[in-house]
Amino acid sequence: MAVGFLFLSGCAKHADFIELRDHLATVTKSQEQDQKRLDALQRRMETLERIKDGDGARPRFDEVSARIQKLESRLAKVEDGAASSSFSRIEPAASEPTRSKSQKPGGSMESAAIPGVPAITPTSAFNLAYNDYLNGKYDLAVSGFQRFVKDFPGTSLTPNAYYWLGESYYQQKDYVRAMQSFEYVSTEYPGNEKVPASLFKLGLAAGETGDLAKSKKNLKRVIEEFPTSDEAKLAKNKLAEIR
Repeated sequence: MAVGFLFLSGCAKHADFIELRDHLATVTKSQEQDQKRLDALQRRMETLERIKDGDGARPRFDEVSARIQKLESRLAKVEDGAASSSFSRIEPAASEPTRSKSQKPGGSMESAAIPGVPAITPTSAFNLAYNDYLNGKYDLAVSGFQRFVKDFPGTSLTPNAYYWLGESYYQQKDYVRAMQSFEYVSTEYPGNEKVPASLFKLGLAAGETGDLAKSKKNLKRVIEEFPTSDEAKLAKNKLAEIR
């Protein structure tokens, strides 16, 4: 009888594991699809950001901004759901562990935070800072992106974070720091899709500081190295203005 019970218990645990694995696979797939949509919207937002002062651009800018914020909220819910589901399905150990020094009397244990390990996912951290940027909270955006590149130095979103850090500085009219961020993207991530935009904004920031030689140099780089990009067209127009 005891053997039969253990067999059934083992089957139940295995079934729970299979169910959890399938659930996490579904959540991951959904999250990846939402992230792709968010990336596409962000690229459209960047284009609108550069031309939003043009005729008719503002309504479209606001529309895309609203869609991005809605998708960010959905991603956050998916991530929170995946985390809570994973932890809720973990079964407690068969025997109660010995209380460690960090455990308080009464059975509650203090949070065992691991030094240097952030308690938020890269996507959520990036979206929080990006949302501050969209809402014009540039001080918070700067802090958020600075924290992101410190906590997540090797993710696919890291070049984007440096770029938007530069954009945040640019909006604050801190053109020197903006140039440093844009230059970092172009030198450290030469094959990244953010390079054309970074060189273009580097040219604009240099112009704002009065360094027209550096401004022209980077605008020409955009045209020569990325001739089919949207930034190349904008760079041509800007060069025509400052000649």
